[in-house]
Amino acid sequence: MGSSDLTDICLDIISDNDDGCCSTQLIDGDGNFNVTGIDKFLKGVKLAECGLSYAIVSIMGPQSSGKSTLLNHLFGTNFREMDAFRGRSQTTKGIWLAKCLGIEPCTLVMDLEGTDGRERGEDDTAFEKQSALFALAVSDIVLINMWCHDIGREQAANKPLLKTVFQVMMRLFSPRKTTLMFVIRDKTKTPLENLEPVLREDIQKIWDTVPKPQAHKDTPLSEFFNVEVVALSSFEEKEDLFKQQVADLRQRFFHSIAPGGLAGDRRGVVPASGFSFSAQQIWKVIKENKDLDLPAHKVMVATVRCEEIANEKCIDFTRNQDWLHLEEASQSGPVPGFGRKLSSILGSCFFEYDAEAVYFDEGVRTAKRKHLEDKLLQLVQPAFHSILGHLRSEALEKFKEAFEKALNAGDGFSDAACRCKQSALDVFDKGCEDSTVEQANWDTSKARSKLVRDLDEHIDSVRASKLGELTSRYEAKLNEALSEPIVALLDSANNETWPSIRNLLKRETQSAVSGLASDLSGFKLDEQTREKMLAKLENYARGVVEAKAKEEAGKVLIRMKERFTTLFSHDSDSMPRVWTGKEDLKAITKFARSESLKLLAVLSAIRLDDEQDDIGKTLTLALVENKSSSTTSDRGLTLSDPLASSTWEKVPSARTLITPVQCKSLWRQFQMETEYTVSQAIAAQEASRRSNNWLPPPWAIAAMIILGFNEFMTLLRNPLYLCVLFVGYLVSKALWVQMDVSNEFSNGILPGLLSLSARFVPTIMNMLSRLAAQGNIPATAGGQTNPPPFSENNFRGGMNYTGASSSSTGSSQVTSNENGTEYSSSSKDD
Repeated sequence: MGSSDLTDICLDIISDNDDGCCSTQLIDGDGNFNVTGIDKFLKGVKLAECGLSYAIVSIMGPQSSGKSTLLNHLFGTNFREMDAFRGRSQTTKGIWLAKCLGIEPCTLVMDLEGTDGRERGEDDTAFEKQSALFALAVSDIVLINMWCHDIGREQAANKPLLKTVFQVMMRLFSPRKTTLMFVIRDKTKTPLENLEPVLREDIQKIWDTVPKPQAHKDTPLSEFFNVEVVALSSFEEKEDLFKQQVADLRQRFFHSIAPGGLAGDRRGVVPASGFSFSAQQIWKVIKENKDLDLPAHKVMVATVRCEEIANEKCIDFTRNQDWLHLEEASQSGPVPGFGRKLSSILGSCFFEYDAEAVYFDEGVRTAKRKHLEDKLLQLVQPAFHSILGHLRSEALEKFKEAFEKALNAGDGFSDAACRCKQSALDVFDKGCEDSTVEQANWDTSKARSKLVRDLDEHIDSVRASKLGELTSRYEAKLNEALSEPIVALLDSANNETWPSIRNLLKRETQSAVSGLASDLSGFKLDEQTREKMLAKLENYARGVVEAKAKEEAGKVLIRMKERFTTLFSHDSDSMPRVWTGKEDLKAITKFARSESLKLLAVLSAIRLDDEQDDIGKTLTLALVENKSSSTTSDRGLTLSDPLASSTWEKVPSARTLITPVQCKSLWRQFQMETEYTVSQAIAAQEASRRSNNWLPPPWAIAAMIILGFNEFMTLLRNPLYLCVLFVGYLVSKALWVQMDVSNEFSNGILPGLLSLSARFVPTIMNMLSRLAAQGNIPATAGGQTNPPPFSENNFRGGMNYTGASSSSTGSSQVTSNENGTEYSSSSKDD
């Protein structure tokens, strides 16, 4: 079946599916341009309708390097691929063309016959040169397919081919900007960032060495080419990863002709309808230029063979049991003799390579050996780094253990840290020396530097912990030494409170700072850090005092009321006061309030600096001695009011605990809450006066004597009246004592009368019953019988009544003897 017939079949498929991917042969293996086939193909894909919105992509590279496979996965084409099970042979002959599926705008891709094919032989390379030059001339994007291990070689990377193509292209055509995308196949562990600069440097060198026409003598490479580099994993070994990477690469071909797109410059692009004729003319010019000749491929043969030998030795090394055991052991910990054992295995591998590659080109052989060395050393380097990691961890653990023991033994921190650190570094250096590989020049300084950083970090961590413990311990001591004494001093506020606090703070701070400075000597801190820590401790002590002062200031009203109550309710001997009416209540109240005001003055500001202020004097003048303050109107504070301010004179706001306005408000609330205590004392004095003044006034007594003179004389003339009066007096006295009349009237006249009227009859009945019981007892000769005392409880209305008998010691007794009955009474007043 000819190429024309194949094209007809593909066009039938395309007509059924607008996204058809069937390919057609553009140029056959003999160099014949398939004019009919290309016209039919372009008509089938409707290229003429695209105008300038289309792109041409081509691929070139060694035979059997996977070009067709890459295109099929990248663009959804159906180029014929090599059957690996039938051997490696030529698959693509000539140049084939296909449309990319799903790519916008319309994109055509050309699959070129591979270079260095066995079928064409060593000398028949004219078609390779011509097809490569054609691809560069008509394509917007040229993919250079190459193996990862070919990078750095003179021949395998198609550099001589590109050199000739650059020169001829500028001589034959008006050059336009083309994108050269180097596709690195079967990428190894070498990062792309390390491969790409090498390729770009090689392309630049080719460009610099190519003879150029005078018009383009100083034209830079970037004027004609955009160089891109991508890398793909092995299709056979990592198929899923390869497909994922190809899918990512495919995205870059969407809108490739847009500004900044992959296609780059579109200068000189022909309309889509003239693409067929333009391609024919370009191929005609290339075919007629018979002077084109590329270098021989002998070096490439040596390159391929040496590459195969190197790959075999690399595979043999990865299967070496000694290496596998060594690699496994390196994962669990340090391996004694690691460097010596690994050097022996690598040396055997390199010796076998040299023996098999001795007859090939020396330059290629040496380059491949260097590549093999790099590859194997890259393979074993993770194990070496693992060994270094274990050595570093082991040295760090030994350091931590030794350092902790040294500190527990009481060694100085700085001395113990230096000694243990040097010991750990010596252990690490010895382990590195035992793990060194002869064939590698690996630097262990980074691992050592990391160990040093780890050691320093641990030392800093322990130092910070120890310093934190020291600081916390001294802060706790200061807190314990200051808190309770400060509270006690503030509670007993007087003129010496703040001087005493300053002395206490100075004494305790000096003691703590001296102790901390002594403990810090073993750390060998720099002077700035040491002074900073000591200053921080001093500030902490000051902060404790300030915090306690603020706390007490928040409770100042409670403290003032407690002080007032204590001073008001107790005398100078701390004995509770009994309000008898003789006390100077006004003076006592003024004294108690003045002392309470001292507490407010002391807690109004923090006075840790020995500076004088007038807070106490101001408060005294404004709140105690200002007699007219209570008669001021409520029209607001005047300018003469010293408390009409939010700051104290000579006192910074930072040291103010209670502002003048707050002091005035607190004093007003204090007065209101203590007025009840004062009123209770006044009431107690009045009650005491009433209880002591039970006799009538003197004027009443005088009136009674004058007006009752006649009655008095009548009594004197009739003694019987005197006996009756005497008996009445005894009965009245007994009733007075039994009913506790004075105590009843202490609560008021009306309540006293009501109480006495209710108790009068039961008391009389009780007395008569006791007298009758006493008269029934026979008298005994030579002695007298005393009746039992009255019960403490009197009866009122048949119920027990406990009056105020506990407050009176008065009692009444009725006794009888052989001469008759006698009444006697006694009372607290007697």
